Amino acid sequence: MKRLLALLATGASTVGLTVLAGPPAQAATGCAAEYTITNQWEGGFQAGVKITNLGDPVSGWTLGFTLPDAGQKVVQGWNATWSQSGSQVTAGGADWNRTLSTGASADLGFVGSFTGSNPAPTSFTLNGVTCTGSVTHPPTDPPTDPPATGTPTAVNGQLHVCGVHLCNQYDRPVQLRGMSTHGIQWFGPCYNDASLDALAQDWKSDLLRVAMYVQEDGYETDPAGFTARVNSLVDMAEARGMYAVIDFHTLTPGDPNHNLDRAKTFFSSVAARNAHKKNVIYEIANEPNGVSWAAVKSYAEQVIPVIRAADPDAVVIVGTRGWSSLGVSDGSNESEVVNNPVNATNIMYAFHFYAASHKDAYRAAVSRAAAQLPLFVSEFGTVSATGGGAVDRASSVAWLDLLDRLKIGYANWTYSDADEGSAAFKPGTCGGTDYSSSGVLTESGALLKSRISTADDFPTS
Repeated sequence: MKRLLALLATGASTVGLTVLAGPPAQAATGCAAEYTITNQWEGGFQAGVKITNLGDPVSGWTLGFTLPDAGQKVVQGWNATWSQSGSQVTAGGADWNRTLSTGASADLGFVGSFTGSNPAPTSFTLNGVTCTGSVTHPPTDPPTDPPATGTPTAVNGQLHVCGVHLCNQYDRPVQLRGMSTHGIQWFGPCYNDASLDALAQDWKSDLLRVAMYVQEDGYETDPAGFTARVNSLVDMAEARGMYAVIDFHTLTPGDPNHNLDRAKTFFSSVAARNAHKKNVIYEIANEPNGVSWAAVKSYAEQVIPVIRAADPDAVVIVGTRGWSSLGVSDGSNESEVVNNPVNATNIMYAFHFYAASHKDAYRAAVSRAAAQLPLFVSEFGTVSATGGGAVDRASSVAWLDLLDRLKIGYANWTYSDADEGSAAFKPGTCGGTDYSSSGVLTESGALLKSRISTADDFPTS
């Protein structure tokens, strides 16, 4: 049900500079820097900085710049050690990006506040030496495809994996944004015609993740009943033009092989029943934990053929080690998956995070992994890894902006009225008919609805 990960952001008004500079003790080093305001709201903003080493390798770096307006402050940063004195800001390399070979880049960013205007810095220093060079202002609104009309499934059709992206029927990368149910054995009343109408029409969600627990009074207690309930929710999502992620929600025990026979039975049934549908994605193991990547990979390579026998075209999401953290929560990293991938095609790898618990190291792993692996954030929360506590808005926004920039799809935990900080609704909401107004939304729910309900960018050419 919980845990996870990953990185930073970029995207709107960009100031690019090409410079020559160098650390005092090293040969002159060239660098390129891009400062990007990726999101802005009343009194706050998020910015990303990308530096690229164009000269000799460096084993340490410190970036400096001046915030032009006295009211601008750095609130929280990532992928560097950030500090501010007056209007002067410095960012020093972190353990994983301190050394930059020739041509290598480091992405860093921060959430800031402002009281007046919010202009971008116009000069930078590298290791104390002023960067010199031209300053350019690329178009802030690059041409895009006209907005597609129709429901997510009507526009995109059958999805597939192309390279490191999820792609639509036009072979163009797409990002799906939506919500996950809580355990359907506990919160069944939350998933009815009224709530799914609201999710599709008011929230404008692209997907519903159906969290079917295997243990904890779930599937193992009534296989036929839970299979039927999952199929019913798939149909309800399809009728509203949303994709449905069928989540085989294994959590305790953490070794998915404990449920291997159950998984084969379940996925054989739902794949055969839903093979003709274009809106189904299969998630075969929620959060493997306490188990090696080799064991998870073995499980996947036995379950995926069962799905493929009935439904050869659907995308399959494979959980990763350390509560689907690409191993980061176990002290590892994405390299174990990169170097030993699942022997199957049309698959993605799950990454889960909880914003108050999982910050820089997790974002760094996602940023690196996204260049080599197709990732899908099939579960994340705005709170701590327990599912409770206060919303960490700054970290949540940093995560969401990063996922938007990388076009990584996501499902938020949870579309429910559970009495915990991660729930979208206040307790008691699921006894009524209102699933959208400010009166029933929690802080987490309001944040996610504001992000999900923005227009999708589904390319069709």
